[in-house]
Amino acid sequence: MLTKADIPSWIAAILSWPALLPISRIALVSAFLIGGIQKLSDFNGAVAEQAHFGLEPAWLWAIAAIIVELSGSVLVIWGRFVWLGAGGLGVLTAVAMFTANSFWSMEGHDRFMALNAFFEHLGLIAGLVLVSVLSIRPQSEKSHEAFHDLQPSP
Repeated sequence: MLTKADIPSWIAAILSWPALLPISRIALVSAFLIGGIQKLSDFNGAVAEQAHFGLEPAWLWAIAAIIVELSGSVLVIWGRFVWLGAGGLGVLTAVAMFTANSFWSMEGHDRFMALNAFFEHLGLIAGLVLVSVLSIRPQSEKSHEAFHDLQPSP
């Protein structure tokens, strides 16, 4: 448990900034938003991407990816049904982890790159879980007052 001595006042001030959580939610899903928009604007490229990773029928996987990336991102940013949006994005990320980053079947530099990407994706899934956990906390715990007790007394 954090105490006043565990956190510098300037850090507590940053963490209590009201816009931090919405900006962080946008940043968390930014890759999905950009990916969904790119796939939507170049559907043939999206289909080719799915086929490249062996996901068939590729057109169906491309449509599913677009829907999940865009709708999941909107739900996380909106702050409603975050569990649904983040859950969909997490499942999509897990599919990508195992299809695009099969480091266990690679060697050398390719293995190194795939291993890094695999665990970066795992970290992203953890971030989606955390944003879901935060979304179910009572609003008072998310407010500026939540960090007031962490700030050192003058």
